[in-house]
Amino acid sequence: MSKQITIGMFGFGVVGHGLVDIIQSKNFNLAIKKIVIKHPEKKRTLPAELFATDRSEVLDDPEINTVVELINDADAAYALVKEALQKGKNVVSANKKMIAEHLEELVELQHSNGSSLLYEGAVCGSIPIIRNLEEYYDNELLYEVSGIFNGSSNYILSKVFNDNVSYEAALKEAQDLGFAETDPTLDVGGYDPKYKLAIAAAHAYGTFIRPEDILNIGIDTLSVHDLQYAREKGWKIKLVPTVRKIDDEQIALYVLPRFVKPGDLLYQVENEFNGVIVQAAFAEKQFFYGKGAGGHPTGAAVLSDIMALRYDYHYEYKKALQDKKVSFSNNPVLDVYLRYNDDSLPDEIGFSTVNEKFSSPTHKYLTGTVHLQNLIDNRDRILGNRAFIAATPRSVAAHVSDHVLDELTGVSG
Repeated sequence: MSKQITIGMFGFGVVGHGLVDIIQSKNFNLAIKKIVIKHPEKKRTLPAELFATDRSEVLDDPEINTVVELINDADAAYALVKEALQKGKNVVSANKKMIAEHLEELVELQHSNGSSLLYEGAVCGSIPIIRNLEEYYDNELLYEVSGIFNGSSNYILSKVFNDNVSYEAALKEAQDLGFAETDPTLDVGGYDPKYKLAIAAAHAYGTFIRPEDILNIGIDTLSVHDLQYAREKGWKIKLVPTVRKIDDEQIALYVLPRFVKPGDLLYQVENEFNGVIVQAAFAEKQFFYGKGAGGHPTGAAVLSDIMALRYDYHYEYKKALQDKKVSFSNNPVLDVYLRYNDDSLPDEIGFSTVNEKFSSPTHKYLTGTVHLQNLIDNRDRILGNRAFIAATPRSVAAHVSDHVLDELTGVSG
């Protein structure tokens, strides 16, 4: 039986506005009692009495049973969400950094206080990937979850390839349109998709992994030479977070640019859109596509979580409760492209094999195989030298997928 939802909201930015627009467009019978904001001097589109600056007006109000957290500050968001859960209030959040950094603790808080934390809007905007991993794939043997999780970086890459503009010009356009922040590091540096990947992995495999342990290399060192290489091959470059099963006991997570061929599902995912590929032992390959950013797409995901709380919905984290759990590993070998200027860099990274090598007065590149741990150990060296690295279509995942699926399903021959 559904129950009355009385909302206290923190933050009234792009997503907050989007959420209110959606709620006002139809009679959802939802009551927003108070919105806590940081800057009361700003002009608002809602009645002034709805706003407050004191967090206690939400957290200490017994009538407010649902807290919607939509602020940018991850540390402040954590403090608010923790207190709300401890007081038995349900919470809906879209703060991927906060959730990824504290997820295991937040799960325990829900269990110990009988509250629920939902966060569909934190991962890929309007795409309901968390609910699907939680519900549809709860008994599935998953081989890989990967895709385009960040609309800002994808918008930049789309402009670079489709409109032939420079990286710098594409970044400025993304900033002017509000897709990228003044400091775009979280997006183009691969941090934002890393947080989302850590959250998705918890639901896909039941393993809580600290974001700082996951490799993230973004597109901020992209050059015309890398674009030329991709165009000569007929490929595009996408920033792709990946969690995949190495064997029956281990998974690997990483965020890297990836060259994608025209037949790849991600090849046609452009601009601020996201795309998520789930490869499963029994359901096989499935693809989710939709807007990954923006007030209304993310607001729709937040609203879906709010409505689910009417029926006391909560994530069960079934795979985290299983006796046999997978562990996190940085052991796999990846097939990568490296563009560099410092001749010592490939040796320091420690390539196992070299498939292709090129040298000119302007730049050098090679392709070959390297252990993921070697990339982690040399990440600062790679970025400090403005080198660019990307997974190739010859990725080890493509070579071993049939073998791993056979192993998972017990099929051979």
